[in-house]
Amino acid sequence: MTARMPALFLGHGSPMNVLEDNPFTRLWQHLGASLPRPRAILAISAHWYTRGTAVTAMETPPTIHDFGGFPQALFDIQYPAPGSPELARRAAELLAPVPVIREQESWGFDHGSWGVIIKMYPQADIPMVQLSIDSTKPPEWHLAMGRKLAQLRDEGVLIIASGNVVHNLRAARWHGEGEPYPWAEAFNDYVKANLAWQCPDEQHPLARYLEHPGGALANPTPEHFLPLLYALGTWDGQEPLEIAGEGMQMASISMLSVQVGA
Repeated sequence: MTARMPALFLGHGSPMNVLEDNPFTRLWQHLGASLPRPRAILAISAHWYTRGTAVTAMETPPTIHDFGGFPQALFDIQYPAPGSPELARRAAELLAPVPVIREQESWGFDHGSWGVIIKMYPQADIPMVQLSIDSTKPPEWHLAMGRKLAQLRDEGVLIIASGNVVHNLRAARWHGEGEPYPWAEAFNDYVKANLAWQCPDEQHPLARYLEHPGGALANPTPEHFLPLLYALGTWDGQEPLEIAGEGMQMASISMLSVQVGA
């Protein structure tokens, strides 16, 4: 019998984390070394934000360097993990009746996925697919998508959602960490306080995150927040749900990471 895999939400922060050794990258390395080895990985990245839902379905997905202005060493990195058309089909099956495009050409692994997973599994030898985030849907819909995907955890698949629950680049202090903004800390605390929501008859408070006074400032756009909802959607309400790591980069980028399941 396959042991149930956990699900993760990882704050990915700057692409420079790929080249650095810091508390966040060491957390990713620790998770890769300590978690049961998955049969495959389903990655959900803030950086594949689409109209409709798509999943990578090619045998050899390319490494996408979807950023600019960084050292050449970052662009030179490849993450040649194999794809898994089989997992792409299974994800589409679980998400039905939501139509899922099985993408064969125009995407691959962006830095929101490979940028953290390269620290967890540097050998790039675990089959992986990436699921896009539908920009046309409300937060509660994304939470429900996580519930549909939860079955994969019982099939040896590690679900890794990647974003940042506070992500305001306009406010970022690019040339020094400094103290986090009070509004960033307040919203980050709100997220932590509402992770383990056990009232199924009421809408999850994190699906109403824009009602928080700092919600819109912490997330001027939603794509970095929504991956958290996929991970939380896989929670069965009884298994452990814990903060795996936290911190703030550039005063306005939360590195909060969450583990669902042991």
